[in-house]
Amino acid sequence: MLRGAVRLCAGRGHLSRGLSTRGSTPDWAGKVSEIKKKIQSVLPGGAWNPLYDTSHLPPEHSDVVIVGGGVLGLSVAYWLKRLEKQRGAIQVLVVERDHTYSRASTGLSVGGIRQQFSLPENIQLSLFSVDFLRNINDYLAVVDDPPLDLRFNPSGYLLLASEKGAALMENNVRVQRQEGAKVCLMSPEQLRNKFPWINTDGVALGSYGLEGEGWFDPWCLLQGLRRKVQSMGVLICHGEVTRFVSSSNRVETTSGEEVTLKRIHEVHVKMDHSVEYQPVECAIVINAAGAWSGQIAELAGIGKGPPGTLQGTKLPVEPRKRYVYSWHCPQGPGLETPLVADTSGAYFRREGLGNNYLGGCSPTEEEEPDPGNLEVDHDFFQNKVWPPLAQRVPAFESLKVRSAWAGYYDYNTFDQNGVVGPHPLVVNMYFATGFSGHGLQQAPAVGRAVAEMVLEGHFQTINLSPLLFTRFYLGEKVQEHNIF
Repeated sequence: MLRGAVRLCAGRGHLSRGLSTRGSTPDWAGKVSEIKKKIQSVLPGGAWNPLYDTSHLPPEHSDVVIVGGGVLGLSVAYWLKRLEKQRGAIQVLVVERDHTYSRASTGLSVGGIRQQFSLPENIQLSLFSVDFLRNINDYLAVVDDPPLDLRFNPSGYLLLASEKGAALMENNVRVQRQEGAKVCLMSPEQLRNKFPWINTDGVALGSYGLEGEGWFDPWCLLQGLRRKVQSMGVLICHGEVTRFVSSSNRVETTSGEEVTLKRIHEVHVKMDHSVEYQPVECAIVINAAGAWSGQIAELAGIGKGPPGTLQGTKLPVEPRKRYVYSWHCPQGPGLETPLVADTSGAYFRREGLGNNYLGGCSPTEEEEPDPGNLEVDHDFFQNKVWPPLAQRVPAFESLKVRSAWAGYYDYNTFDQNGVVGPHPLVVNMYFATGFSGHGLQQAPAVGRAVAEMVLEGHFQTINLSPLLFTRFYLGEKVQEHNIF
């Protein structure tokens, strides 16, 4: 019915078709400079003493406003500046409400990266990203600043399957190898020989990443991206987006139906710890707000139409709380231990050199905790995490929990996969969200994909068309089976 409209609108609004929002209006810095000069000319003899300090406010104009300053938002900013045709051609503003990143998914992640996915697009994204991480200083070096050390640990991932899941694992590994990932299948006997600390009861098959898998320091990646984009001229503002001002017009689809297209012209940014806000005129908005991107989409009017219509299709992304536990076990697995994902859904990896470990387990739908806070449920470890891990690794019978924390997944309730690219009706809002726990590791590639779509109107490096928003309206699930 609306498939023609969906595909017609998907490419609209990219930056090259209307970059400037400024016209002949001088930029804000120029205005301030003129005002200073005028006041100084009539008040001679005194140093400049502004009546009102505006240095904390975002600019009045920005070509691109990115909502969300985590690794996904910063990656989009980086690639927009990296791929711009002329240096300084694109003004980019990143708005982040949590300037401490205390609730941000990035800093609370376990920092894993893997190619062991079931979907080709996810495998390609992670292959691109691991190359980016391996060569991080080729991309993110800043003159006169020290090089980045991500502390990448290439110990791989080991996924375990029961008899019931063995066929799916074999199929997944076949796809992974086709896409260029180095993954091998291991029998229970092979697992015991390579990892003598493992109990293979209930395990029919394992898949082990031989290259390009492991974990790294997510905080270092975040700070490295932030430092680099600021050196490239990106402005970062601490505030909250509270409103979009848009215009709309009705168009007729190829099937004769009328739909309303909207274009955002202005973003209202409420300043941190203040009632004041700054309107920012813009040409493009990137929704990279992570677990809260569904709320940002609603602010733009997305999903506020009749049910079953494109206008009424929501962005199905919501915050899901996940616990991470840290424990010590003197007789635990050694230095070459990979990140292990058990048949039960529980996982663990080493942390540092002192027999410390991190781990957790995603709850069932019925067990989903209240995402309204980041309090930790310690009983969840005792009841759901420890028993299967102690069964799989007998040494963990004597572990001692040392600390724990909680973080958020930007959970896509539709198919647990990312949402990338433009909205078909709010034509200048683009998405980089919904990765349901694998956004950090895929951020370098996703940022490039979104930048390509904004600048060129289509994906170039990796075709992420299956991850467009339109699949929610069309009911076309792109299911990722390896989520934990």
